[in-house]
Amino acid sequence: MKKAERLNAMQRYAYRKRHFTLRELMDEFEISRSTAIRSIQSLEELGLPLFAEHGRLGGYRVLDTASLPPVSFTNDEVLSLYFAMQALRSLSGDPFRVSFASIHAKFLDVISEEQRKQIEHFEHRIAFYPDESAEPGDYLEELLQAAVRGEVLKIRYAAKKKTLEPSADRAKNKLDSARGPLTHVHSSTRRIQPFAVYAARGYWYCRAYDLDKKEYRVFRCDRVLSAEPIIDEPIPDLLPFDLRDAHTLRQTSPEAIPFRCSVSPDSVTRLRRSLYPSMKLDIPDDPAADALLSGTYEPQETDFMLAFLAGFGSTIRILEPDNLREQLRDYYLRLIEQL
Repeated sequence: MKKAERLNAMQRYAYRKRHFTLRELMDEFEISRSTAIRSIQSLEELGLPLFAEHGRLGGYRVLDTASLPPVSFTNDEVLSLYFAMQALRSLSGDPFRVSFASIHAKFLDVISEEQRKQIEHFEHRIAFYPDESAEPGDYLEELLQAAVRGEVLKIRYAAKKKTLEPSADRAKNKLDSARGPLTHVHSSTRRIQPFAVYAARGYWYCRAYDLDKKEYRVFRCDRVLSAEPIIDEPIPDLLPFDLRDAHTLRQTSPEAIPFRCSVSPDSVTRLRRSLYPSMKLDIPDDPAADALLSGTYEPQETDFMLAFLAGFGSTIRILEPDNLREQLRDYYLRLIEQL
């Protein structure tokens, strides 16, 4: 534990205990006698109102009129608390009766102006659902911070792992088997400008602009093998972008087919977790009204669209195009025939 963190923890310990001995302080923080004495002196210099009591039952006592000063958070702690706040959001309402808006407002009141701005930047640059586990990889925080700060990163990105073909040499195969399954990973170096991260379908994803390929891309965070900021200037027009703008960055071909569907309120939450960058979900203010799912798909993506829509059953109704509705009807008939 760093000295500043230890002193902060000692201050809270002193206010909680009100009276403690040097030995208790040593045991609590697993420090030596000399370190404990120096820490007491540092706490007094920080303004902790302590006075020493001598004798067999002596020790250190905090003045009864003293109260714990406002708690301060490091930037990393603010980020962790923000994640916790998002988890709390999912529990708001019955049966917990937690007012997320009220707690969120109080939280913003006790942090610094700089940290408050940091939270505001996080607001639409990260999305996850506490009841779903997702593989973050080693560089999720770097990707998120780059999105918030508007930085360009150089990343090394891995393709899917592939199992190597078995060797014709039986002895070598035996040795390879003892070492475990053989895989090789193709990786490439990219310069990207992230603008959001989100969790879906068991993984964390980073939405970013690939500066080398000059196109919008989605990267799986657990496949990022390295990430470091570079001095390249970000594209100014992309700095305001966040999760709400992803659908505007997808480059569609002239053959792309627009679609619109109505979504019953029962499926809005599940659909929101499954959206692809080519899709946009407009949710009305009236919780009893249908939402609107819109977007585009390429002709070669028709089978994917049919399987995606079929996963929501009768809770999704295709408004347009008409031929997509007919194709979905044929898709259901083929499924029935296979039963």
